[in-house]
Amino acid sequence: MLIPVLLLSPRGELTSAVIVGAAIIVIFGFIDDQRDLSYKTKFVGQILAALIVVLHGGVTIKSLGILLPDGVLLPDPLSMPLTILVIVGVTNAVNLSDGLDGLAGGIALLCFSCIGIIAYQAGDYAMAILSVAVVGAIFAFLRFNTYPAVIFMGDAGSQLLGFLAVTLALGLSQKIQPISPLFPLLLLGFPILDTLTVMMERIHDGRSPFVADNKHFHHKLIQRGFYHLEAVVIIYILQAFLVTSAFIFRFHSEWFLLFFYLFFSGLVLTWFVITSKTGWQIRHNHLIEQFIKDKLQALKDKSIIIKVAYWIVSLSLPAMLHFTALLPANIPSPYHSIALCLAGFIFLVMLFKYEWMERTLRLSFYMLIVFVVYQCQVEFVPWLEYRFERLYNLSFLALVAFVLLMLKFTRRQNGFKTTPTDFLILFIALIVPNLPDAHIQSYRMGLFAAKLIAFLFSFEVLIGELRGELNGLGLNTIGALLIIFARGMA
Repeated sequence: MLIPVLLLSPRGELTSAVIVGAAIIVIFGFIDDQRDLSYKTKFVGQILAALIVVLHGGVTIKSLGILLPDGVLLPDPLSMPLTILVIVGVTNAVNLSDGLDGLAGGIALLCFSCIGIIAYQAGDYAMAILSVAVVGAIFAFLRFNTYPAVIFMGDAGSQLLGFLAVTLALGLSQKIQPISPLFPLLLLGFPILDTLTVMMERIHDGRSPFVADNKHFHHKLIQRGFYHLEAVVIIYILQAFLVTSAFIFRFHSEWFLLFFYLFFSGLVLTWFVITSKTGWQIRHNHLIEQFIKDKLQALKDKSIIIKVAYWIVSLSLPAMLHFTALLPANIPSPYHSIALCLAGFIFLVMLFKYEWMERTLRLSFYMLIVFVVYQCQVEFVPWLEYRFERLYNLSFLALVAFVLLMLKFTRRQNGFKTTPTDFLILFIALIVPNLPDAHIQSYRMGLFAAKLIAFLFSFEVLIGELRGELNGLGLNTIGALLIIFARGMA
């Protein structure tokens, strides 16, 4: 996260304060991961980091909107302690949400995506770059943290995400008008609700509110019979709902946002109370599952569907790749040279270093597809009439359908697997481009995202199904890159 911020972000008091505060959070978190600090010592580091962003970065909760009489701002003796309390509280709330693989990272990723979009729209590029850098870092981390995880963020990571999320959210809502001061409540509402509920239960039971237990929402979902992945996806969906609501209602009145959040919280708590009292458990219908599994297994054993689906995908993906390379109206001058270099590199790897082939092919394919599909959305070639464009767009649905069949009936044990992270990718790729923003809509980014996902999803499944026999796909990728080179030279 730090590298692109230092290289690209405009310097300012807020950016400097956030970086220094984040460093303090990470240092204390790292020590805690090694030596298990007491909660009092943790608070010292969190308060120190909060003081830096308040005193040096100027992040303070001055306005509460129409919750206070018109024009009334909180005085410094009240606003500064309140801001420190909120920053420390949310930092710990996100930290405590890190109870299942990928959970804290996914929650934070959705928050930073929303913050980045709003900061970009408001012209605060320092905050936008910081948010996008965190999103990229989280995506890379989730590659190894999704269930079953092989690495974990620890307190150093989860506290960092909480600190950055609440600091940037407060910076948006307090400095950029007319965003509601209660915007952070919706954005970070789920971990806040979870933490407050758990602490109230502990106090009710006569225990310290800072002692760890298994009373968090994710624990309760597991106790009610949901699988690990199901519990994570359910919380992702709830968090995505709140984040989307925060974006849509960011200009609404504070009373509306407050009642909306209280209504949402009431529904969540009511469901947990009712299911706790009734002893409700989700019942996975094993009879139906076994029946479907037996029928699918019979089809899988015959290998007819997988053979047909594989044959169609292995032919149609390269064909659509070549055709798409012909569609951009313009190829900017630097890119045709890059395409030629990538084609030559693939060819050399194919001849002399075949063990590099999969990684080289993946890198080249990803760069090619992102560029070509984006250029298509900017401007098509004149000869592609409207009815043919619709047929071309519909062909992506057919491609994905056969890829899903291939994925369902394959006998391959390794390769592409769906995870909860796929929900985050689909949510960001399909929802964000369709947000009411004139700049985004002008590029038809929703269609761009759908095509991009179809291409990359099909590529990942096919490359696993090829089982290392990558010469054909490599030659087709070289062909598409040479088309880009030839059109750029024309």
